[in-house]
Amino acid sequence: MAIELHHDDLPDGLNLGSVVAIDTETMGLNPQRDRLCVAQLSAGDGNAHLVKFSNEGFDAPNLCALLSNPDVLKLFHFGRFDIAVMEKFLGVSAAPVYCTKIASKLVRTYTDRHGLRDLCQELLGVDLSKEQQSSDWGANTLTEQQMVYAASDVLHLHALMAKLDAMLARENRTEMARACFDFLPQRAELDLAGWQEIDIFSH
Repeated sequence: MAIELHHDDLPDGLNLGSVVAIDTETMGLNPQRDRLCVAQLSAGDGNAHLVKFSNEGFDAPNLCALLSNPDVLKLFHFGRFDIAVMEKFLGVSAAPVYCTKIASKLVRTYTDRHGLRDLCQELLGVDLSKEQQSSDWGANTLTEQQMVYAASDVLHLHALMAKLDAMLARENRTEMARACFDFLPQRAELDLAGWQEIDIFSH
């Protein structure tokens, strides 16, 4: 595994392919309050690119171009949060998208364990460490442990997508999943607009 750390944006000319796994690290779980600190990306080749943001601005044209590129599928786990926080701080809505958490909830109805670690354990036989999940991602310098943790959150998403796609097809829920993925950027916008805890489809 190779981890490349970039500051404030992706380098010019970087091609991560047609499906890019993406995750974020923030100062907390409220995108209205907690700033974006790190975005991590992987092409599914076992390598990860980390973009470390300073608190002085979020001018990242190369990353924004990737997020908005209609020919690149953005692959998330719990994309609802990552899409919202990147829209808040980078000013761009990611599309098209795929979310392994949504896919898991649609097809793994035999369990209520849909976290990334749970998925990796069951579907890939991989045990992820979550030790650095609550560390200070706003620090000026990331530790080696933080970088490894951040990379691990995107390195397995391509393999998970392949497993979940097979299960979705088996259970005839592929089109349902695609409709949910298509709505996800709008769900993120609702979160940013104040409807985080409100189910607009309820009575």
